[in-house]
Amino acid sequence: MRNRMGILLLTLFALLCTLAIKAAPPQRGQQDQDGKNMNRGVPWAYGFATPFVAAPAPGAGGGGGGRGAAAAPAAPAPAAPAPAAEPEDRDTPRRLPGAAAAFALKEVDNNYGPADWYPQDHPKMPEIVAHGDKAAMVNACGFCHYPNGKGRPNNAGPAGLPAEYILQQLDDFKSGARTSWDKRKRNTGQMIDIAKGLSPEEMQAAAEYFSSMKWTPWTKVVEADMVPKGHFVGGGGGLNMPLTGAEAGMEPLGDRIVETPASPEDTEPMRNPRSGFIAYVPTGTLKKGEALVLRGGPGKTVACAACHGEGLKGNGGFPSLAGRSPSYLARQLYDFQHFTRVGPGSQLMQPVVANLSEDDILAIVAYVASLQP
Repeated sequence: MRNRMGILLLTLFALLCTLAIKAAPPQRGQQDQDGKNMNRGVPWAYGFATPFVAAPAPGAGGGGGGRGAAAAPAAPAPAAPAPAAEPEDRDTPRRLPGAAAAFALKEVDNNYGPADWYPQDHPKMPEIVAHGDKAAMVNACGFCHYPNGKGRPNNAGPAGLPAEYILQQLDDFKSGARTSWDKRKRNTGQMIDIAKGLSPEEMQAAAEYFSSMKWTPWTKVVEADMVPKGHFVGGGGGLNMPLTGAEAGMEPLGDRIVETPASPEDTEPMRNPRSGFIAYVPTGTLKKGEALVLRGGPGKTVACAACHGEGLKGNGGFPSLAGRSPSYLARQLYDFQHFTRVGPGSQLMQPVVANLSEDDILAIVAYVASLQP
C-alpha cells in the first residue's frame, strides 16, 4: 500500500513539474489579461498595509548609481499611524461570558502562562503548551495559538492538523527550511527561535495535543466592496483591528482581504478563544476561487482535492485547509511560490503555485476559507 502511494505521489509530482515548465511564472511588472499588476505582493496576508520591498542584490543597481543601473522603486508611503491608546488597567480582574475564572490583562498576555478562559473546551494542556519554558525563552504555545489551537490570522491555527505534519513544520523552522518571504514579519523569527528551543519530547507533546482537537468554523467570509477602516497592531506583521472614534469609517476594499475580529475587544485585549474573525473579500472572488480550487486551470494549477482530499478536509499527511484563515493560507502559498518554504513536501507545492498571480492566490484562499471544515 505504501509503495502504491509512493508511485502515486511521484506521478503527481511529475505532472505538476510539467505544468510548471509549460507556463513560466509571471515576471515582476507583468500584467494579467485585465491589466492588473500580477506582482504587487500580498502585504495584507503578512500583516502590513504597504508592500515589502526587498533589498537589491549586489551589483543589481541602486546605491552606487553606476552606468545602466535601474533606479530602485520608490517605497510606498507609510500607513497613517494608529491613534494613541489610553492607558490600560492591567490589574483589575475581568470576565468573559461563561468563564468561571476572572483574569487581569497582565495575566491574559503572560507569554509563560496566558489565561485559560475555557478549560472545558480542550484537553488538559501539556506543560509546554500551558506555560512554555521560560529558562529556554520558549513561549507557551497556547499564548499565540490559543489553548484550543485556533490562533489568530497573524499566526497559525494548528488544531486538527496531523501530528506528523506539525512536527515537520517545527523541524522546518528549526532547520531554516521555513522562513517568510516578507522579512518584516517578526513572529516567523520568533517561531524559528522557539522551535530551536524545544526538546523532541516537547515537540511531540505539543503536536499530539493540537492534532487531537478538531478544526471548527472560525472565520466568516463576506464578499464586500467597502470595509471598516482598520490598522495593523502589534508591529512586525500584526492583527488588523478596526479604527474607532473619529478615525472610524468605511473604505474601499480593493485587491486585498481584510481579516478582522468579529468582536474586537474580545480578541484584543481579552484573547477570547471563542471569538472568531470576519474575512472581507472582493465581490466576485469566491466564484473565481471555486473554479481554481475545484478544477484548476490549464497552465495555471491543479485541483486542490487531488492532495488535500474531498472538501479539502485533509488526506493522510496532507493537512486540512477548509475553513482556515485566508491570510495564513495566502502567506503559505506566497512562501511556497518564492521558495521561502522548502521543507519536505514543498516540492509538491512549488509547481502547483508557480504560475498563480496574486489575484489567483487571493481568490483561492478566500474560497477555501469559506468552506465548512
